Amino acid sequence: MNNDITFSINSIRFDEHYVPAERTRITTNFANLARGESRQANLRNTLTMVNNRFNALAHWDNPKGDRYSVELDILSVDADIEGNGNNFPIIETLKTTIVDHQDDRRIEGMVGNNFSSYVRDYDFSVRLLEHNKDSEQFSIPDKFGDLHGKLFDCFINSSTYREQFSKPPVICISVSSTKTYYRTENYHPILGVEYRQDEFSLTDQYFAKMGMKIRYFMPPNAVAPLVFYFRGDLLNDYSNLELISAISTMETFQRIYRPEIYNANAAASQCFQPRLEHEDFSLTRIVYDREERSQLAVKQARFTEENFIKPYQGVLDQWAEHYTI
Repeated sequence: MNNDITFSINSIRFDEHYVPAERTRITTNFANLARGESRQANLRNTLTMVNNRFNALAHWDNPKGDRYSVELDILSVDADIEGNGNNFPIIETLKTTIVDHQDDRRIEGMVGNNFSSYVRDYDFSVRLLEHNKDSEQFSIPDKFGDLHGKLFDCFINSSTYREQFSKPPVICISVSSTKTYYRTENYHPILGVEYRQDEFSLTDQYFAKMGMKIRYFMPPNAVAPLVFYFRGDLLNDYSNLELISAISTMETFQRIYRPEIYNANAAASQCFQPRLEHEDFSLTRIVYDREERSQLAVKQARFTEENFIKPYQGVLDQWAEHYTI
């Protein structure tokens, strides 16, 4: 396996004092919250929501619902493509640490959770759009997501990753508003009831290119299923507290960013079609501009095209051709 690319990881604590790093994708969930006049209240309220949800799910030996709190660290991954010290930020993700206040100990939580990538911005906001610009019927470009998937796999198998983390990442995002999900009889005490669907969304297909398996679960007392992308065995490779750290973190972000789905006033039905046009939902106390976020994604995609794809096109094509997942 060819592994000429070298990676480095920088970490910054996500708390009420968080200020996005200069090269952070400003559309990223956590960066978007840390902007504007309400930034500190946004951050404080978000972390309170995470902690409350964690304690509600980890309810055993926790009579007051305050045994645990969650610390979040943002991991920014840079790639050096040619080994000359010129780094480009390719991945931003989250690591959780669980603080057990009863036993006065810190427990390793989930790595992954949120996932963002400049290259994915380029694929969806430049390459996919340009491919379909003059087409009457929507189609996917040849080898769409291949480069991104191989870069991700290369990072997960790198010594940089393996020296810091003992398990593969689990990424958790919103279900697609273009698909229908069907409740099954399978139930997990932490992940909740499993849903299925008959056809992968384009995002599902994209994550599959990253070597990730896909399952859909609606945790206890949630109102909509979440999508879990993982390697290995999601139900057996991770502890209950690790799973709860991912659920509490990402369900909180989805309640803020997609309240129509994740803060709806009624739970998902047996046959569930998520809709952003749904009107029976509650807003959180957290300020967020969804329209601005979508506009910024296009700007960041162009940044990637000019600073990563075009300058390294030949090197990346040759590398990807010989790299196998």
